[in-house]
Amino acid sequence: MKVRAIRLVLSHLLAIGLLLFLLIMGIMLWLNKYTRQKEVVVVPEIKGMTLAVAERRLHMEGLEYVIADSNYINKQLPGSVLEYTPSAGQMVKKGRIIYLTINKERVPEYPVPDVADNSSLRQAEAKILAAGFKLTRHELIAGEKDWVYDVKYKGRSLARGDKAPMEAALTLVVGNGLMRDTSTINLMEEDGDTDDDYYEDGTERHR
Repeated sequence: MKVRAIRLVLSHLLAIGLLLFLLIMGIMLWLNKYTRQKEVVVVPEIKGMTLAVAERRLHMEGLEYVIADSNYINKQLPGSVLEYTPSAGQMVKKGRIIYLTINKERVPEYPVPDVADNSSLRQAEAKILAAGFKLTRHELIAGEKDWVYDVKYKGRSLARGDKAPMEAALTLVVGNGLMRDTSTINLMEEDGDTDDDYYEDGTERHR
């Protein structure tokens, strides 16, 4: 009887000890997880960095990132960080996701406004500049004064719907107000006379 009682007491003590051990381990694990969740870091300054450099810098602080948007700024390095949220200096928990806005690698292209043969020079200039393009010196041709007959990019005429790089320099082909009298030219051709048959003052050249 005594042996059985001793064994019973020992088994109870062993069970109590095991329960206490498990309880202590559980509390320690919970405290460790809780304190980790409470760890905070300062968001570093990564604006202007390339994506590769910014990624290393964020990972050093235990932070993750997602490219949320992209934009294009001519004076910024292609692929660099333009903006991000949360911003530099803010206190965040480790593992926080930082949302990045990246500068595009390529210059984006946009449709060129349709101004050929339907706009005056002033109207065409306003539309072209408002669309984000630049203008070179106008190319003048015979035609109605200040009427836009064509739009060119690097010497190539642009058709309706064509695109050009953002901030591209476009050339407007504009009438200079000097209209050729086609009826007179036709009559001269019918009479067998050409420009070579007359002097500059308009008198007939005798051969």
